[in-house]
Amino acid sequence: MVAAEDVLLFVNAATASTGQREFSQDAEQQTMSLAFLHEYMRVNYRELYAATLALGINDHNAVLAIRGLLGDARDITPEQKAVEGRLIARTLLTLPPPRVFRLFKALQRDGVNNRRTRAIIRDWMTGLDNPAYHAVKYRSGFKAGLKHAHVDLGDSELRDFLFGPLQRKPYKTPILETWRQAHYDGNVLYKLPYTVAEGFAAKRGIKREVFLDRIGKQMTPLEKLRTDRVPIDPLELISGKAKYCGTDQIPWLTRLAVRILAMPLDERAARRAELTDGMRRFARWEADKLAGTWGRVTAVLDDSFSSFGSPVKRRRPLAVALATHFLLEALAAPGQYTPLWMSGRDDPLLSYPSGATPLGTRLLDALETSPERLVVVSDGWDNSPPGLAGEVLRVWRTRLDPARRVDIVHVNPVFDAEGLDVRALSPLVPSVGIRDAEDLVLLVELAQFAQGRVGLPELMAYLDGRVRRFLGAD
Repeated sequence: MVAAEDVLLFVNAATASTGQREFSQDAEQQTMSLAFLHEYMRVNYRELYAATLALGINDHNAVLAIRGLLGDARDITPEQKAVEGRLIARTLLTLPPPRVFRLFKALQRDGVNNRRTRAIIRDWMTGLDNPAYHAVKYRSGFKAGLKHAHVDLGDSELRDFLFGPLQRKPYKTPILETWRQAHYDGNVLYKLPYTVAEGFAAKRGIKREVFLDRIGKQMTPLEKLRTDRVPIDPLELISGKAKYCGTDQIPWLTRLAVRILAMPLDERAARRAELTDGMRRFARWEADKLAGTWGRVTAVLDDSFSSFGSPVKRRRPLAVALATHFLLEALAAPGQYTPLWMSGRDDPLLSYPSGATPLGTRLLDALETSPERLVVVSDGWDNSPPGLAGEVLRVWRTRLDPARRVDIVHVNPVFDAEGLDVRALSPLVPSVGIRDAEDLVLLVELAQFAQGRVGLPELMAYLDGRVRRFLGAD
């Protein structure tokens, strides 16, 4: 049972935390707690630790786990080493290329250069669809990977580009030749990927506004979201007209929620119909076959002041609540979904962080709706009055609903570094960490283990199934 609790504690942390500053804790606290949990799991439960790569832990922690597994493989069996290798290789395919290249650089700095590491790097790099594009866009990382793993791509032109870039002219590969010409012609740089062209524009002293106006066609939707320069049309994303990495890899529902909350309230109100329709279409896409199968659902959604997050994760907890709202609406039976925002507001698109957290009061309101499933999205701070939420849940579970007819789960987007876990509302209700609303269905599955009613054998069987599905065995 202790092992099961430790695994769930780690998954909560590895799902919710990215080592960044939160509302009440700084980045150093988050990073130290994460580092401790990674080492604790790797030393004591290595097999389970590797299996968590199949559980959708966030990219930051997936990279930390891979780095730890590759850096310490002295006392493991060849069978375990083979399973870890497959999990790592599969995870690398799901990570954004910039993170993978940063991982290669970290392995180089760590001096991790064993045969397994070299094979994994080689397989990933030789499997790239367009190595020249990646070499231009991520030149230093690409070069580090090749050198560290002794990879030969068999392309002399690419080799010259990386190790003697301006000695060859012209290049036959279009993107390499474009990169070469951009050193001499200011108009050519607009044919390069956005991040590469940005460096050339800075060297030439091109004004930011002029550069963004001309580079628009080369920007991915994610880059447009980050620069806040060109509004993204969610309908364009859904229809596949926009150039992006695919909904399988990017949690667009949560990303769009972040984008919406960054808009002024007047703009949100003016575009309410368009944005609501976009969120609902993304939510239905995420719900897929589960749409309409969750019965009568009530949600308690935290839009108190602490949902602002931090300057580096601005409104992130509120964005998770907003995205979860639309996903729950899609999962519930038609007309059987009741959202209850902490502030009492009833227009989710006009949500903003404000006020205290009367969590206990809203839980009472939620239980009065007689739901089959109650989902609470909150950072777990109950302060109006303090402790009422825990008391409500205790009385409900022990006196009014000991048979657990109402399925209650608390999903928490904030990792509590001091407690080494997400902050719970009550020991009688499972609390799980969440990074993106798209992970909700998986987290509700995991919540059954957090209730302590299921032991380690069941958890091992569940993890084994997840690993096999992740590796494509099923």
